[in-house]
Amino acid sequence: MSTRVSNLHLRIMGLLAILILPGAAQAQDTINGGDTAWIIVASALVLFMMIPGLAMFYGGLVRTKNVLSLFMQCFAITAIVTVMWVAYGYSLAFDSTGMVAGSRGLHAFVGGGGKLFLSGITPDSVSGTIPEVLFVVFQLTFAIITPGLIIGAFAERMRFSAVLIFTFIWTTFCYFPICHMVWGGPGAFFADLGVIDFAGGIVVHLTAAAAALVAAIMVGHRKGYRKTPLMPHSLAMTMGGTAMLWVGWFGFNGGSALSANGSAAMAILVTQISPCIAGLVWIAIEWTKNGKPSALGFATGAIAGLAAITPAAGSVGPPGAFAIGAVSGLFCYWAAIILKNKLGYDDALDVVGVHGGGGLVGTLLVAIFGAPALGGWIEDLDMMKQLGLQAFAAIVTIIFSIIVAYVALKIADVLVGLRVDEQEEEEGLDVSDHGEVGYDF
Repeated sequence: MSTRVSNLHLRIMGLLAILILPGAAQAQDTINGGDTAWIIVASALVLFMMIPGLAMFYGGLVRTKNVLSLFMQCFAITAIVTVMWVAYGYSLAFDSTGMVAGSRGLHAFVGGGGKLFLSGITPDSVSGTIPEVLFVVFQLTFAIITPGLIIGAFAERMRFSAVLIFTFIWTTFCYFPICHMVWGGPGAFFADLGVIDFAGGIVVHLTAAAAALVAAIMVGHRKGYRKTPLMPHSLAMTMGGTAMLWVGWFGFNGGSALSANGSAAMAILVTQISPCIAGLVWIAIEWTKNGKPSALGFATGAIAGLAAITPAAGSVGPPGAFAIGAVSGLFCYWAAIILKNKLGYDDALDVVGVHGGGGLVGTLLVAIFGAPALGGWIEDLDMMKQLGLQAFAAIVTIIFSIIVAYVALKIADVLVGLRVDEQEEEEGLDVSDHGEVGYDF
């Protein structure tokens, strides 16, 4: 009898908890349907940034004879990184086996092998408030687009086989460890230091830009660089790709909240503000210097503003977005137009100036505009300390990526050769690499 009374008592208390304290009942449901639905959409948006967004953005910027090669590189990178991610990349980036908060052991820098081939992950596995398998997919899209950004630096002259070898080595030994150090949770090197990178200013943009600089130098100038015009073949295609990247960035940054909440909404708002400011700043400079604002200038400035807001999207409000957009427009114009010309490297599609410059601006300025007094959301922010941490993480990441990229390119050069020969470059990579043409006319 006492057992029945006790059970009845528990049922009554449970019912009261549901009626009076709905939050207590919801806390038992670890998977949230709204969060799950939003991250499914966000994952699709980020993949859409790569195929077809980045493929169209880059494809329009090269000459007609090379457009198909850019599309092929984007699609092939999507495929090879997906295989790598499922086989071992997710484990190296997010397996927490052996991690101890504050420890500087091996697993502070790279994950364990407990999730190789997604071992132990089922439809019922949970990560926060979403299925872990969905977290796998969302993070996969970031792993795909990062090496995709790099190909703009050596466009029109690097062998397709060398691109694949480079992608395999660099992604394995640079992207996966840096991803783990920043986003691996307690016990991860940069995470323990308190480095802020909401959606990939360090993990995506700085790693890619550093590798792009090395690649542009090692592969060398395009034939005719600075001697003959190397004009984009379709700015309409590039503008379409820009639009796809811009809209997809809502998933990139908004999805990084990993919830359908106010943080995601604010991230989307600031992601809209920053590229608008940066694009306007860029064409204002062009208008002043050249007498006309260009479509390419606006597109380039907008992408710079999107790259810059990425690390700060979860920490700043509209005032910070205005400032980051303005600074990124100015700094990236200088880096892509003035600095590149002075140094003389042929970064064909301005990966270094736009993604490197933008990523660096956002990575540093989040330490300032994350303060509540400036419209941000980081309580008790010590600006100078945080700025030092952000700069330290940026420098370490850039150096690490440069080293890995150099080794990866050297290996690719030994195995297959980095660059197509002069005749192949003259006829175009569409024909020399793929035996096809992008346009049949």
